[in-house]
Parts: sequence; structure tokens; C-alpha cells
Amino acid sequence: MMKRYARFNYLICIYLLGIAFFTLFRIAETIAYCATTEGPDDFGGLYLHALWNGFRFDTAVSTYLLALPLLLLIIGEMTRFRKRWYYAVIHYMLMTFYTVAFFGCAADIPYFCGFFTHIDVAALGWLDTFGTLTSTLFGDPINIMYLVIFIAIAVGWWLLGRLIYRRVLLSHLGENLGYSRSIPIALLLAGVLFLGMRGTITKFPIRISMAYFCNNPFINQIGLNPVFTFIKSIEESGRDANRPVQLIDAKEAEEVWREQQEWPVDESLDEASLRLPDGMNVVVVMMESMSAAKTSLYRSDDSYTPYLDSLMRQSLTFRETYSSGIHTHNGIYSTLYSQPATLARQTMRSVPMPYVCGLPQALDAAGYHTAFFVGYDENYDNMRGFLYQNGFDLVVGELGFPHKESKSQWGLPDHVLFEHVIEHCDSISRRGPFFACCMTCSDHPPYYLPEGTSFVPHHEKMSEKMTEYADWAIGQFIQKASEKPWFDNTLFVFVGDHGLFLKPVYDMALPHNHVPLLFYAPSQIVPHFVDRLAMQIDIAPTILSILGIEVPKPMQGIDLTHVTRPYAFFSADDKIGCVDGELFYLFRVKAQSASLYRYKEHSLDDLINSLPEHAEALRRYALGITQKSQNMLVDGTTACGGERKN
Repeated sequence: MMKRYARFNYLICIYLLGIAFFTLFRIAETIAYCATTEGPDDFGGLYLHALWNGFRFDTAVSTYLLALPLLLLIIGEMTRFRKRWYYAVIHYMLMTFYTVAFFGCAADIPYFCGFFTHIDVAALGWLDTFGTLTSTLFGDPINIMYLVIFIAIAVGWWLLGRLIYRRVLLSHLGENLGYSRSIPIALLLAGVLFLGMRGTITKFPIRISMAYFCNNPFINQIGLNPVFTFIKSIEESGRDANRPVQLIDAKEAEEVWREQQEWPVDESLDEASLRLPDGMNVVVVMMESMSAAKTSLYRSDDSYTPYLDSLMRQSLTFRETYSSGIHTHNGIYSTLYSQPATLARQTMRSVPMPYVCGLPQALDAAGYHTAFFVGYDENYDNMRGFLYQNGFDLVVGELGFPHKESKSQWGLPDHVLFEHVIEHCDSISRRGPFFACCMTCSDHPPYYLPEGTSFVPHHEKMSEKMTEYADWAIGQFIQKASEKPWFDNTLFVFVGDHGLFLKPVYDMALPHNHVPLLFYAPSQIVPHFVDRLAMQIDIAPTILSILGIEVPKPMQGIDLTHVTRPYAFFSADDKIGCVDGELFYLFRVKAQSASLYRYKEHSLDDLINSLPEHAEALRRYALGITQKSQNMLVDGTTACGGERKN
């Protein structure tokens, strides 16, 4: 009976053989890495998990390789076409597809051991210098060895494939399978193939971040298939938003950066004496879409955030704080790693993922346990992969919480997410100091207002109700946290991930970037409002400074307790803005045009020509620091210590 399924059995056998060979390359890469570096001595059960991830990525690659051959086999089955040459073409096509993929795996071994990243689009740069490429390949005995190994494995692949082809397919080529069976089987295999391409049954198709499950960078990366990462790197590099921008000359950008390092320290500031006890816990809450325009900072008579307003009065609150961008990935990246947004670039989704030094690594080095919580899918914007690679011990999102708690597209309601954060802080506080970061999500459309709570809205519009709910959830969080023994030894930092597009006066809406920022530690920090400028990139350096921990050199921000910021800049995809205490410089990158306004007066008079020196100072600073940050990413010097990594 099974002889009738010969054509489909053949494809399944080739798939299984391909998975075995992909796994063989993965194990070979592990051995090579451990032999050439000071790799971990014991992977424990983590390696088995990495192999499982590898199976998923290998399957995703295999299904793309199998797609055309499957289509041709289905055509042959439905038309009863039994010519040997037809199936020989399918076989040799399939063997060739896999051989090319295996060559990529073989080439990846020395590349990975040398750069600690899988082969990516950057490797194509070698093609521009063919002589250098050939001398590198054939001048190094190690590379020749890998080439010989690849040839040996490729020969084995072809011999085993030929055996399967002859015994499984050719010997039963004349067998027929009725339409009543062939059609359902063909549909089933097509469905399985589609599922394999997608790689998951969750909301998002398989992506690089799904290989990351721990804080061991080797274990996370070894589960990836280099063919998959290579294709993804080409896709990402082709996106206009991810192409390097040239805003200002590199030398001038370096000068602007050095000038910022020389800004004077002012010990006369009210916060200059602020120093928290050693080992104090840190909890950072990034509030979804929390514009300052929703709070009493703007709306003294009709605020949507009564609890946050109350909390600001009990905290060190910076009234004039600006988010780096207008997207959540901007807020996470800038708040945690003290790097500005680079227009529409999604740095966390870059392939390969960059190493960026920030708050998690600095606190980890100081003995803190680090964890990140988000209510929706942690693979969104490649959060899980990027955060695991850059300092977090634990990253938990929707997939890590009970399924019944996920109530909408954005997963868990804020108050439920906060309950999990408190549970984690309870459990981890016994081990030493902790750093917990939480990204809320309820105040983002499509909205879901949870039932069965004590929350009572006071506004009519759903968007206003959701802001009220998000504020209520923060109140519940602080109230429950205050009952815990670790509360008095914890610094809480609240900041909007970005603002909201409200009542735009200019073609870059300031409420979209103006956010609340408060440092709350009732037993340690004297409450007061600060009217000096602040940016999200200043949060990490400020936290580390008041904890007495050295600030890593790659950080672009300043310590707000000792330095007065003369300018604050921010971006909105294709625009960059910069403000001082009076003027707002707006640069439209695509149009290459600029304007200068008195934003405190909401004036529409463009002063770009009448105040050229002021405009130039604002332009130079905003573009200089942005360019400096991008140049560091391109050079690979954003890693801790500023050394080049990768």
C-alpha cells in the first residue's frame, strides 16, 4: 500500500535527511566554536533547547527548498505523468537547492567563529574584491579544511539522496494513487508546507528573536539557520528605513559628541547631592502612549491621569522630557541603552543584531538580576532576541503568561501584567538587588477595557477611558508594591515610551514626543519638579549615577542630576526636531528643508532666516549626536567598553 505514496514518501525522506544534515552542520559549528574560543564548558539542557530551535529554523528553510519540487510532484501525480526524466529533474533540482544551503552552512562556520555572528549581507562586500576573497579563502589552511569537509558532506548528501531517489521513488514510479487519496494528501502536504514556512502557529511568523530564550549569546545564536539569517539580513538591509543615513559629516559629529562630554558639571543643582544606597532595586515602567498632554503637566483642570499626577508630586519629576521617537521600539531602545532614534530605523530588528551597552549590562555587572516584562508578544519588534543579547537575564511576554490572561491583540491588560511584575520582584528579591523593566500596552488601539475590576471611568471616549484605566493600573501597582518588603529599597522610574499625536501646531507634533518622566523613591528622594530639558537617553545614565555605578562610555545621554541640558532632540521617522528653552528647530529630512519656531508661544512665524545662528546650533547638535550614534552602530563600537564587537 505504501508503494502508492512513493512520490510523497520520497519528499518526506529528503526533508528528514536534510534536517539531519543541517543538524550535523550545527554540531560541527558548535565543536569549531568551542575549539577556537573560550566557549562554555557545560551547556546543560540549554543545548537541547537550542537544537529544538534549530529544528524549527531548519524546517522553515527546508519548506522553502521543498516548495517547487512539491508542486511539480503534485502536478505529476494529478496528471499521471510517469516519465523518468521529469522526476529526475525534480530530484536534481532538490539536491542542488540543499547543496547550496549546505554551502552556506559550511561557510558560516569560520565566519561565526571569527565574528560571533552568522553570515549576513555584509559578507557580500567581499565580492567587490575578488582577489582578496580568493586569497583569503585559499590562503588559510583552516578555510581549505572547511571546504574539503563541505565537499565530503556534499558527496555524502548526493549519494544518500540518490539512494532514496532510486529505492523510494523510481522503483515504484508506476504505482498509481487514486484522486480520492492524492487530492487530500496533496492538500495536507501543502498545508504542512505553509505551516513550516511560517514556523509557528502564533501571531507572527518565525523570526530571529524566537531563537533567543536565555542570556547565553552562543546558545541563542547556535539555534539559528545561517541561510535564514542571511536572507533576513538582505531583507532588512533593503528597507529604506534601515539604510545608513548621512545627516552630517562624521568629523563634525565627533566634535559635537566631544563637546557634549565637556558640558560642565553643576554641583549647585538641587539634585546634585542625590545618591541612593548601594544595592537599591530599580523598576522602570515605560507607559504606552503616555504623552505629557494627557497629564496635569498640560491639563491642569481635566487630566486623564489623576494617580500619575499624584505620583509626580511625590517624585523628582522632569516636566520638559522628550522621547527619542514616536514608536515603542524607539522608547525601549533609548530608555534602556541611552542611544537616540535614527529616524525610522528599527535598530532592534537589525540583522545581525548589534551589541549595545546600556542599563541592563551595567546593573548586571553590579550584581543585579535583570528582567523585562511586556503584555503582548515578546517577539514583536524583535524584543526578545535583542534584549536577551543585550543584558537581560529574563524576557517575558504574552507567550510566557497563562493563555487565559491574554484578552486582546495586545495581550494582558496592564493591571494583570503588573501583578506578574510584583510576583517576580517578590521571588527574586531574596537573591539580591533586581532590575525589572515593564512595557505597558493597554493604552494602545485596538482598545480592550477589562471587566471585573474596581476601575470606574470618568470620561466618555474610549481612548480617554483607556488612558484612565492605564493610570488606574499604575495606582494599583504602586499600592500593591508598597505592601512588599522590597518597596522601600526600590527606585521606580516612570516614562512614556512616546507621546500621542494631539493638536498639532507644527508638522511635527510636539505632544507626540513630550512625555512625563519621574523618579520615585519615597524614602530616598525629596519630591520636586524640574523644568530643565531632559531626554529618554538621559534616563540610564541618571539612574546609574544616583546608584553610584559607573556609566558605560558608549551611552549618548547625560546625568540629569549634575548636568544641565541646553538642547533636547527627537525624531518622527522622516523628521528631526530639537528644542531649547524657547526655540524649536524642525528638519524635514526627505524634503531637506528646515524651520525655526517659538514653540512656547505656539507661533507659526518661521524664524529660520532671521535667527540663523540659533537654528545652526540646534541643527548641529541634533544631527551630530544622531549621526554619532549611527556611526557607532555601523562601526560596531556600541558594545560595553566601546570596543568593537562582531
